[in-house]
Amino acid sequence: MTTDDAADADATAHSSAWFAAGDTESTGDRIRSGSADAPADWPTLAVESGFAVDEAEYYGKLREATVEAARAAVDERERADDRQLLHAVRAMDDAERVANELAERVAEWAGTLFPDAGTGVEGCRDIAERDPDGPAEERVVSLASRVADLDRESDDLEAFIESRAPVAAPNLAALAGPVLAARLISLAGGLEALAKKPSGTLQVLGAEDALFAHLRGHGSSPKHGVIYTHEYVRGTRPEDRGSASRALAGKLTIAARIDHYSGDYRPELEAELDERMRTIRARAGDTAAGGDGGGSE
Repeated sequence: MTTDDAADADATAHSSAWFAAGDTESTGDRIRSGSADAPADWPTLAVESGFAVDEAEYYGKLREATVEAARAAVDERERADDRQLLHAVRAMDDAERVANELAERVAEWAGTLFPDAGTGVEGCRDIAERDPDGPAEERVVSLASRVADLDRESDDLEAFIESRAPVAAPNLAALAGPVLAARLISLAGGLEALAKKPSGTLQVLGAEDALFAHLRGHGSSPKHGVIYTHEYVRGTRPEDRGSASRALAGKLTIAARIDHYSGDYRPELEAELDERMRTIRARAGDTAAGGDGGGSE
């Protein structure tokens, strides 16, 4: 290497150094977005450029910059659409669960005060509309109002999920439906994590207890997890649900990967899944025809 080449390489290293941040770019941003063609003696370059007085100060500033970069990355990740779906579906489930639990308490308590008190969340809505007479009725009416509020919040969260899932995961939402798509993302821990899972794992998401029991030798292997709520699994005859679950899980896995890595909507996935399910469900007709034929001979 000539002297001029060495000088050019040194200048390039200085310009690409993480501490050579511009006026509008912090050192943390530089660490997240910067790159270098080759390694360099960064501590020496930092001292020569006046960024640090010695190597110890350089590493101190490097630590501060990397912590800043990590915090920014975490904040950005937590604000991502799939993380918002994760929190929303968990909050929806919590609101529904707590509303139902409190509704049981309200029904038991209200039954001692109002002879015509109803049960469940619907009964709480009716009780919440009453004018209380005395401290006990006031508390029951107040508690029933909280149940009604939680039920409305659950509905609002579901509406939020239905509007956001097609944005965060268009293909997954189209195949699974917005709420099931959000549940799968939640169970996996995010869209990226879901996209990296094999279809066999996606197929049993939500059935972890049954799966672990099977691995311990205490039960049969589960054929499906939360995807059972999909019409293509729930609406298929029991003997074909294993095939239906595998077909659905396979397409959902492809959809999750497309959503994470490219984000473009692929309508052909729905057509392919529909065709596969028609084939699986046609077995019922073939079996019936075979049985009729055998019985007539």
